[in-house]
Amino acid sequence: MSCCATAVGATLIADAARQGLPPSEELWLASRALGNGLRQTDLSVPGVHCGSCITTIEAALRARPEVEGARVNLSSRRVSIVWKEDVAGKRSDPRELVRAIGERGYEAHLFTPGEEEGDALLTQLIRAVAVSGSAAANIMLLSVSVWSGADAATRDLFHWISAMIAGPTLIYAGRFFYQSAWNALRHGRTNMDVPIALAVTLSYGMSLYETIGHGEHAWFDASVTLLFFLLIGRTLDHMMRGRARSAISGLARLSPRGATVLNADGSREYRATSEIEPGERLMIAAGERIPVDGRVVSGTSDLDRSVVNGESAPISVGAGDAVEAGTLNLTGPLVLEATAAARDSFLAEIMGLMEAAEGGRARYRRIADRAARYYSPAVHLLALLTFVGWILVEGDVRHAMLIAVAVLIITCPCALGLAVPVVQVVAAGRLFQGGVMVKDGSAMERLAEIDTVLLDKTGTLTVGKPRLMNAAEIAPDAFAMAAALAVHSRHPMAKAIQDAAGAVPPLTGDIREIPGAGIEAKTENGVYRLGSRDFAVAELGSESAQSEAILSLDYQELACLRFEDRLRPAAHESIKTLGRLGLSTGILSGDREPVVAALARKLEIANWRAELSPSGKVAALAAAAGGHRVLMVGDGINDAPALRAAHVSMAPATAADVGRQAADFVFIHQPLSAVPFAIETARRAGRLIRQNFALAIGYNIIAVPIAMLGYATPLVAAVAMSTSSLVVVVNALRLKGTASTVLDEAAMLPPSLHSSGATA
Repeated sequence: MSCCATAVGATLIADAARQGLPPSEELWLASRALGNGLRQTDLSVPGVHCGSCITTIEAALRARPEVEGARVNLSSRRVSIVWKEDVAGKRSDPRELVRAIGERGYEAHLFTPGEEEGDALLTQLIRAVAVSGSAAANIMLLSVSVWSGADAATRDLFHWISAMIAGPTLIYAGRFFYQSAWNALRHGRTNMDVPIALAVTLSYGMSLYETIGHGEHAWFDASVTLLFFLLIGRTLDHMMRGRARSAISGLARLSPRGATVLNADGSREYRATSEIEPGERLMIAAGERIPVDGRVVSGTSDLDRSVVNGESAPISVGAGDAVEAGTLNLTGPLVLEATAAARDSFLAEIMGLMEAAEGGRARYRRIADRAARYYSPAVHLLALLTFVGWILVEGDVRHAMLIAVAVLIITCPCALGLAVPVVQVVAAGRLFQGGVMVKDGSAMERLAEIDTVLLDKTGTLTVGKPRLMNAAEIAPDAFAMAAALAVHSRHPMAKAIQDAAGAVPPLTGDIREIPGAGIEAKTENGVYRLGSRDFAVAELGSESAQSEAILSLDYQELACLRFEDRLRPAAHESIKTLGRLGLSTGILSGDREPVVAALARKLEIANWRAELSPSGKVAALAAAAGGHRVLMVGDGINDAPALRAAHVSMAPATAADVGRQAADFVFIHQPLSAVPFAIETARRAGRLIRQNFALAIGYNIIAVPIAMLGYATPLVAAVAMSTSSLVVVVNALRLKGTASTVLDEAAMLPPSLHSSGATA
């Protein structure tokens, strides 16, 4: 390479650094090859907050010749770009993708799985709401004195005090709207924050002009009150999206930061997960999570594979068995050979499924896009036409400006903006009283639309804790021996035996637990074994719908202990209630087919699927969703992709962390009646939302012509806008007074069912 070439390369790198762009080679290494000359790059765009932002970024990227497709995920603030490696025989420069986003006013950097936005913005929004609310209350108190007939000097004093309160408030609390509006305008576009910023500024400016001229009226209260209501909506929106992003972040935390790599020369080194390559050997100690997909080379152990199948029972693995990233090694050390890099692992696949499902909810995006596209120009045009019209009629610029400001204020989307979130807040409070927490602001709207409910088995329809069923049928001596052996294990079935036995006498002898098989004790009488049928008596397991553990002495069966999980309280009644609500139900489970079939018969559910992997559940969900809107209820980590892919989702509080985070609703009480109760509440909330939209639209139809005709000052416009908001809020509060027939039915259940549940 020549010195000139080196200088040119250094110049390009320096130029990229000055523009804040990452080096081209870094972007190439961070991208993923898709085949056929295509690559995918994921970028984080923290400034995305509405449908207009999505449209702007996607349009800017798709205008590039190398871009094949682009999709913005609003919840994770992530843009996935598929681009061509070569265009017209020339190698593509991925820095142009970052530059295209930057030219539209948005910062972009490489996306890191599990990256989280801190709560700094939420804290700032809450402070802004508090400041604007306090300022609005104080200015209103001063305005009351003015309205009561204060003399000229007192009136001017109160106006100046109001101006000094409102000015800093607009700067501090209104900065979110001003920054967004300025960013849009300086890049040659508009958004919903532009008319808001314009209305607030003009209202304050006209009020200040009137105050300087000793005018009788000022409208500082209109400016601050308008800002207060709009900030409430912005804060609620931010909180709901933050909860939606937490699911993928929680899943990413299942992957360990690194692992011990065994080199060919026998040395060991700790290496970051992202640096582990296929073919390398890893040492995984008991209690560690597996970082990448692999194959067991040596060692035996029990694995917690709930991330894969959602079942609490550990699975034994040995040499030659495949293991997945994210699973937990429980009992013994393992040596693995990596079969995939971290970005191609099972855990990364689940995260990809969740991201794809979240990005696929396009109906709400289209609604937001249309609102952002038409609202702002329409409001500006309406105010401009009003201003020009009154100039032509009267020739009084001051009066025309006042009427135009009144039009801007009266058309501010306060009632429309509160129509949905205020109902969500009231409904969320009602749900919380019934033991259901709402995690996603749009979830209630989607829950009201469902016609199908699909449920996981273990931990959802059942409580996920096996119980010994035939203790009374077992000889006392055999049961005592089984309990004595069970003390030495933490297996769920062993704990069930301990719970049934109570006080257990100590057992002497050589006792050891064989991972994935059972417990063995060498005594003077012989070798006692408690575990699977194959381990205890060297026979194949049965096809029973119940789980079993065999107690043997020298391979002679002494007792067969049978276990069954318990149905969640009110499961039968809840399934029947779902039917009365016009909903079809089904089961999607990773458990064995005989067990799932028996449970389905007991609950009279005809539609069920068993032995499903996470991707299998997503596929089954997609098949069921053809022409239907599905509620998925699940609790395991393996349910997380299905929870995300469903039209709406719900999980019990006993679910795995990722399962709870992926779900739109979490119910904290034992009875399954929380599911139909949430559906009932969502349907009522949906009716109130539609009523609120009708009220807000009706208000605009009546109020806007009045403002355009000059019958409303900015103060009257602000009062009208606030009144429309209060009407919407009062209508939403009617949801609090409605009774729940579902909870009434659940309350009539015997107390024993609420506490312990029925046997599955």
